[in-house]
Amino acid sequence: MPTRSRWEVITEWPLNIAAVIFLIAYAIPVANPDAPEWLLLTCEVVVWVTWGLFAVDYVTRFVLAHDKWRFFRSNLVDLAAVVLPMLRPLRLVRLLSLLSILNRTATQRLHGRVVTYTVGAVSLLVVIGALAVTDAERGVPGANIENLGDGFWWAAVTIATVGYGDRFPVSPIGRGVAVALMIGGIALLGVVTATIASWLVQRVADVTEQQEIATREQVDVLASELAEIKNQLATLVARTQFEGELTATGDPVSTG
Repeated sequence: MPTRSRWEVITEWPLNIAAVIFLIAYAIPVANPDAPEWLLLTCEVVVWVTWGLFAVDYVTRFVLAHDKWRFFRSNLVDLAAVVLPMLRPLRLVRLLSLLSILNRTATQRLHGRVVTYTVGAVSLLVVIGALAVTDAERGVPGANIENLGDGFWWAAVTIATVGYGDRFPVSPIGRGVAVALMIGGIALLGVVTATIASWLVQRVADVTEQQEIATREQVDVLASELAEIKNQLATLVARTQFEGELTATGDPVSTG
C-alpha cells in the first residue's frame, strides 16, 4: 500500500473522532454564549488543537502525494478548513469528511445506503448550517438569526429549498453559508433522486433477466423434448418401412 494511502487509513477514524469533538467544542459557545468563562476557554483550546491536527494531516498528505497538483485540486475543502481558521463558520467544512464514513458504513443494499446516507447527510448539513449561520449572524446589526433555535429553523427551511423568508442572513459570511447550504440541499436531492432511479432501473433489469433465463430454460426443455419425439418418430418410420419390405417379400414379420 502506498505511503499516503497507509497514512489515510491509519488516521481516518482518529481524525473523524477529532472532527466530532471539534463539532461539540464549536457548538457549545454558539448555543450558550453566556457559559462559564473556563468552559468557553476550554472549547476554544479544543477547537484550535483539533484544527492543528487537521493542518498536520493535510500537510502530511500533501508531502506524501506523488501528484501534488492533483492532490491540491481534489482537496480544496480541506485546504479551506486549514488556511481560513479565523473565519469560524468555515472551520465546519472539515466535518463534511464525515459523509464518506456514513457512505462506507451504510448497508450493502443500495436502498439501505440511500436511506443511511440521506439521513446522515441531511442531519449533518443542517447542524453545520445552523451553527455556522448563528455564529456568523449573532451581534450583526439588522440580523434576525440571534440564537441557535433560529439557526436550526433557517437551516431546515433552506436545505429543503422552501424559503419562507422569516429568517435570513444579512452578513457576507452568513450569506455565503446560505449559498453553500442551498447548493448542498439541491445536490443531495439530485443524488438521492438519481440513486433511486438507478435502483429502479436495476430492479427492472434484474426481473427482465430472470424472466429471460426462465424462458431460455423452458425453450431448452421444449427443444429437448421435440428432439426426443423426432428420434422416436424416425425410429417408428424406419421400423414401419422395414416391416413393409418384409411383408412385400413374404418373410414373416417378427412381433417382438
